[in-house]
Amino acid sequence: MPAAIGGDLHTHTTASDGKLTPRELVRLAGEKGLSTIAVTDHDTVDGLEEALGAASLYGVEVIPGIELSTEWEGRDVHLLGYYIDFEGDRLRSFLLKRQEARYTRCLKIVSRLQELGYPLTWDDVSAVVRGRAVGRLHIAQALVARGFVPSIEFAFSRLLERGRPAYVPRHKLTPAEGVEIIRSCQGVAVLAHPGLIGEDTIIRELAGRGLQGLEAYYPRHSRDETAGYLAMAEELGLLVTGGSDFHGSDVPEHAELGAVTVGEEVIEKLREQACNPGRGAKDPAGGVRTLGEGAEVTCGP
Repeated sequence: MPAAIGGDLHTHTTASDGKLTPRELVRLAGEKGLSTIAVTDHDTVDGLEEALGAASLYGVEVIPGIELSTEWEGRDVHLLGYYIDFEGDRLRSFLLKRQEARYTRCLKIVSRLQELGYPLTWDDVSAVVRGRAVGRLHIAQALVARGFVPSIEFAFSRLLERGRPAYVPRHKLTPAEGVEIIRSCQGVAVLAHPGLIGEDTIIRELAGRGLQGLEAYYPRHSRDETAGYLAMAEELGLLVTGGSDFHGSDVPEHAELGAVTVGEEVIEKLREQACNPGRGAKDPAGGVRTLGEGAEVTCGP
């Protein structure tokens, strides 16, 4: 096994719209020599138990996480939650409602596609969904599988993106509400890929609403963007994180696992934040914080 090369703090599995099962993802991380990965599926924690169970088999630390989809001023804003208590009743209830809203939205998108002359059925979509969290990417994959469009990129740019004819708005959750949800389940709230939002004022707004970190290192950030987010994180007292946003090796719009990694010092700061009672996480006595079956983070006294 190669020497550990750091941590990838943004990955997806078949629990949402990734191509690998949680166990396959952890195994690949071990093969690549990653010391740590965060499993951050979209609006679901269904893959965490399997991923955590595979951690010791492949010598990889697995951080239990999530990626919440929110909306701000007509823009998609994604929030990463790290070291979340994924078995808590509040989070489970919230996510059940989110999954129901995702399902309803996707049904409407399929109906709209049919009206536009694309005879896609719900069975076509179900055939490419391996978890319970269905989304637009699954619809795009189904369109490609049926031969109705040449590529996933085409499906989004012509049909599924905001402003395109088959777009259906999602159930609205504000970024501030997303931060509150993550912190209420003892997680560390980090703004994902800020460069994709297209407007940085949201960072300052959320920093005043409990945001704890910024994903400065991201495959689609330019060098100047990364430098700017590093400076902003320092100014606002935010953690800096990074990750590949891996969905699968054959998903061209996303990077390979480990394409972006962070060092152990970044991961240690994330652990400290998860254990800091003044930041919404841990019992002030220190010790070990349990995050669900097989998951824990050691907090100093």
